[in-house]
Amino acid sequence: MLRELRIRDLGVIEDATLTLDPGLTVVTGETGAGKTMVVTGLGLVLGGRADAALVRTGSDEAVVEAELELADDHPARAVAEDVGGVADEPELLLSRTVSAAGRSRAHVGGRRAPVGTLADLGEGLVAVHGQADQWRLKRPSQHRALLDAFGGDEVADPAAQVAQAHRTWHEAKGELDRLVEGERTRLQEVELLTHQLEQIDGVEPQPGEDVELAREAERLGHAEELRTGADTAHRLLSDPDSFDGDDVVGRVARAAGELERLADHDPQLSDLHRRLAEVGVLAAELATELSGYAADIEADPARLGAVEERRAALHELTRRYGDDIAAVLRHRDASRERLQGLLGADERIEALTAQVAEAEQQLAEAATRLTEARTAAAAGLSRAVEDELAHLGMDKARVEVAVEPRGDESALEVTSADGTTRRVGPDGADVVEVRVAANRGAPPRSVAKAASGGELSRIMLAIEVATAGSTGSQVPTFVFDEVDTGVGGRAALDVGARLAALARTSQVIVVTHLAQVAAHADRHLVVHKAHGDQVTASGVRPVEGDERLGELSRMMGGDDSSVGLRHAHELLEQCRR
Repeated sequence: MLRELRIRDLGVIEDATLTLDPGLTVVTGETGAGKTMVVTGLGLVLGGRADAALVRTGSDEAVVEAELELADDHPARAVAEDVGGVADEPELLLSRTVSAAGRSRAHVGGRRAPVGTLADLGEGLVAVHGQADQWRLKRPSQHRALLDAFGGDEVADPAAQVAQAHRTWHEAKGELDRLVEGERTRLQEVELLTHQLEQIDGVEPQPGEDVELAREAERLGHAEELRTGADTAHRLLSDPDSFDGDDVVGRVARAAGELERLADHDPQLSDLHRRLAEVGVLAAELATELSGYAADIEADPARLGAVEERRAALHELTRRYGDDIAAVLRHRDASRERLQGLLGADERIEALTAQVAEAEQQLAEAATRLTEARTAAAAGLSRAVEDELAHLGMDKARVEVAVEPRGDESALEVTSADGTTRRVGPDGADVVEVRVAANRGAPPRSVAKAASGGELSRIMLAIEVATAGSTGSQVPTFVFDEVDTGVGGRAALDVGARLAALARTSQVIVVTHLAQVAAHADRHLVVHKAHGDQVTASGVRPVEGDERLGELSRMMGGDDSSVGLRHAHELLEQCRR
């Protein structure tokens, strides 16, 4: 709800603060005191059009600040966070500044923000009805939302079915279009992947084969050198002719024998003898293995040619598809999986085509049920609003909530089982418009064009009261200006009673000049003015008790005499009853 509104240097208001409560708050005051500036200030802080002429004469700028009390999870807090504002405080602060030069600034949660952000916030928080009407139902989508909320579950259920069917259709149609439109690209990719797999499968590379072949090629390419080197090492270890009649193995054996003979005289030599004996064994083993290695090494030009040819084939694959054979094999597996998916596209297209057709049929049927539910709810809403208008001095007004087929070509065209073709969107196949004829003989017109400022405010009051309590149909705060224009007597009391009824479910702020309306208020604020040498300043203060009786007496054209006060007291009692 709106907790506080501060206005500085706006019109005739120099500096005024309105402290607001739940329920019905009325704002009264003498003509020219600045009552309408309260509504104008609210419009500004909610993103309305700025005008330099609104700045108080002699001031550089006008400032309007609003303090809102919101639930912790209210969407407005997320909007404030998006613009960098402080959103975790109990209150959300909005402000609007208009300079005398016409420049405008907005702040949300203490941070600078686009003026449009104020408008976005205000649309879901406060509905202002008055001369410069900022009616929340000026868009057809809002008319539809109002009717749907009034219709309750009877409308909500088919509306949910329409939304689900449209979502299913949209997803299936989107995938189908992508597959069909990408048919040429898909065929090209199939051809490319098939060619790549044929190349890879034709070579049949094995994991690690490139590494093994590189080693084999290196060995075959140096076979003679490897054989000669191994044979030389063997002879050096075990051929006596290589060491003038003695070999390495023999020398190590003789050295071990010398140490063995002396080991009994020094324990340290025993360890050295053991290690030297191990060297002898190792040298003998090495000599044997080198002999076998040299015997196995042979030059094989044919095998070397086959290896090099195989390596060339593998190199061609790694040049195209990866750094090594492991990467090539990963590419092969991924390409095979992708190819299977592409080759299955025809089946997917067929399945999606059937799914799209089924979703269209379900959408058509759900939209038909939704239209029927809306049409029934529209009749009930029309009667409810007309009943309310009868209590607001407009008993001759006629209300029509029209539910008509939508005609926007962007919506999906579907055909129902009975052969009826309509365009359907995620919210159904209907355009809803609230139409009003102020007099029985006049044709109904869109409610935003059908009445004067005062009549429009009363029509809006009737709509708001008729839909009070409908889930999602109401904003938290309503502001009415001129709602009592052209109304008097008993009808004025009824206007006040309807405002009080609306205030049971929402915060309601009313600018009024009728005592019969003001007497219904839970809180009564008076705008008063003082005359200085150069400017007129206005302030706002709450009145209670005798002060309120005095204000009501003044509004009835009397004074603070005992007769006027008695009439005011009787009026309060009548409203209470």
